[in-house]
Amino acid sequence: MSDAKQPGPFDVRMIQELVRLMEERDLTAIDLRDGEQRVSLRRGPKLAPGLAPLTPVMPMPAVAAAPLANPGPTAPAEPPPAPAKKLIEIKSPTPGTFYSSPNPESPAFVKIGSKVKPDTVVCIIEAMKVFNEIPAECTGTIVEMLVDNQQSVEWGQVLFRVDPTG
Repeated sequence: MSDAKQPGPFDVRMIQELVRLMEERDLTAIDLRDGEQRVSLRRGPKLAPGLAPLTPVMPMPAVAAAPLANPGPTAPAEPPPAPAKKLIEIKSPTPGTFYSSPNPESPAFVKIGSKVKPDTVVCIIEAMKVFNEIPAECTGTIVEMLVDNQQSVEWGQVLFRVDPTG
């Protein structure tokens, strides 16, 4: 075999070069795909103990809370109340920074009680200096906003819940 072939996406030198570019350009994430191969790198604050790096290929299960130092008798954790209606979740299609408005001087795209249609922009997610408008992709009324302005979000994280009957 010839060694003159271009390095693949999992070549250590290529990953080192990507890390160098991330530091040099102050990038927080890189996600590259070539056919079925994928390289996803993310920089940011250190994670709390017990959490895995957030570059999932599929949704990750919830992480259980760490046990207390003096665990006496415990009652089972209260599950969140089940919604009375079937709500539609608007999820983040990419890791990045959530913005509720197009700029600091503008009002939020949506708020609780806002009516949305599939093409209604509900927020912007900045990923690698690219600002992506996120459409609702459903019809209904916003009943929950689960993230704050300028909060970091991950792929698949629920941003809003929509009541399709509202």
